[in-house]
Amino acid sequence: MAERIGFISTRFAGLDGVSLESAKWAQVLWDYQHVSYWYAGRLDRSSDISHCVPEAYFGHPEINWINERIWGRNERDTLVSQRIHDLSCYLKETLYEFTKRFDLSVLVVQNAITIPMNLPLGVAITEFINETGMPTIAHHHDFYWERQRFMVNGVHDYLDMAFPPRHPSLQHVVINMAAREDLAWKRGISSLLIPNVLNFETDAPVMDQYSMDVRAEIGLAPDDVMILQPTRVVPRKGIEHAIKLVEMLGDPKYKLVISHESGDEGYEYHNILSELANAAGVDIRFISTRIGEVRQLDSEGKKIYTLWDLYPHANLVTYPSLYEGFGNAFLESLYFRVPVLINRYAIFARDIEPKGFRLPVMDGFLTRRVVEEVRRLLEDDTYRAEVMEHNYAMAKRFYSYSVLRRSLRTLITNITGLDDL
Repeated sequence: MAERIGFISTRFAGLDGVSLESAKWAQVLWDYQHVSYWYAGRLDRSSDISHCVPEAYFGHPEINWINERIWGRNERDTLVSQRIHDLSCYLKETLYEFTKRFDLSVLVVQNAITIPMNLPLGVAITEFINETGMPTIAHHHDFYWERQRFMVNGVHDYLDMAFPPRHPSLQHVVINMAAREDLAWKRGISSLLIPNVLNFETDAPVMDQYSMDVRAEIGLAPDDVMILQPTRVVPRKGIEHAIKLVEMLGDPKYKLVISHESGDEGYEYHNILSELANAAGVDIRFISTRIGEVRQLDSEGKKIYTLWDLYPHANLVTYPSLYEGFGNAFLESLYFRVPVLINRYAIFARDIEPKGFRLPVMDGFLTRRVVEEVRRLLEDDTYRAEVMEHNYAMAKRFYSYSVLRRSLRTLITNITGLDDL
């Protein structure tokens, strides 16, 4: 029996982890005739299958007003409580409209009852589940207790109630072992672990007529070695280690290319990286103005490329993050068969490293041994091909759509009582 599945979050648009993983889930579900519909405050899905409610977006002015008055303090004003209540009631009404409009039978809540970016939405979803008992999967990407900014707050009552809630019709999914243990310990809630995945059962896209000029467009010479840092410029990405790596490789042909901008965290870290690179004699390229969510031309008629247009041109990916909930850039590097330098962040060390990947791995700092392993991967084509084929095979085994397919079958069966997949 095909289910009509409603995905719910604050945003389904762009290249954030929630939007990307949700699309993968929908694709696998569609393979079994389950039809997906979308509810959020920002959407890039077709209006025929989506329900847009601006107040559900975490950046809506009303949500900003509430957030300014509940985080970083130990109490809240009566007016704030009233606004939370009123908005959650309104959002709950829109959830009823969404489920009725598309005649939904199952909900998949993507991180909206995990991290309180939109507190009223989480409350609304919790009350809706308690009032309807609708079979629901909660996909948790990062819990509020993992973020320092939420530690001091005036809404402990709402956090205990809705982030996440408990209900017999609600199945919980996490993306790493630490989250699974925390959820059990802090909430007494069991969960299924489903890691982030990529479609390793099909080959990665290759460069085409549009993307073949990427290197020339970002100012690289034909014999330059492109070392790609495919992340935003934020401190937890540890980009200073990528600069140190290029410095230790000691050849001007190695160029460090950083794909994304700083975002809403300011430019202080960006400026520090520029100073470090200049002092170390490292050629660093910030190319965020040429990278977008879709291919297009900018106001000057220049091409805008996607991140996936960059990978086929990269000789090495650096991923020296200090913390990650999982690590999509790691999987993308393996998917495009590009060697990747990894820092041993906690989730990698516990969940990914034991799988048996062959990687240059630093443990908080670079060593000569790690740098020489990187150099061999860059200069020895035979060795590089051997390592990348091994890593692709491991990724296909542990992080492919087949893993997701099996897990979704279990979830759908658990919450509906029917073996639908």
